[in-house]
Amino acid sequence: MAMGPILASGRRGRRAPMSEINVTPMVDVMLVLLIIFMVTAPLLASGVQVDVPESKAAPLEQSGAPIALSMNQQGEIYLDDVRIEPAQLGTLLRQRVAASREEGGPRLFLRADRALDYGSVNRVMGEINAAGIRKLSLVSTGADGGQ
Repeated sequence: MAMGPILASGRRGRRAPMSEINVTPMVDVMLVLLIIFMVTAPLLASGVQVDVPESKAAPLEQSGAPIALSMNQQGEIYLDDVRIEPAQLGTLLRQRVAASREEGGPRLFLRADRALDYGSVNRVMGEINAAGIRKLSLVSTGADGGQ
């Protein structure tokens, strides 16, 4: 808030210093940071492009590095961004369970394209269960479209 002229004895029109903080530079910096984070956030999500179904369930808390298993629209299986053959899935998952120190095996996030038939996803879930993984999460988008 700027002060008006202070009329002192003998001095005319002297102004007091401004006592306001100029927040415009801070707002500019925050807007630039916001834009940077909005652009880079989608790049941080790794994995195969999959169109997952929507869900109203709340996201799970994460502690540690889970296994990411993805199935695209063609039915191809990706284990942590590496394409594998369906016959290799059980062996590779059993190796991960043996290397894990967690009870019930490591956490596994299954992302399957909505266009896949139920049978192919069910076969993969059977392999996950047979490998000894008990912490399975099915990834879906929220009502707002976010994962």
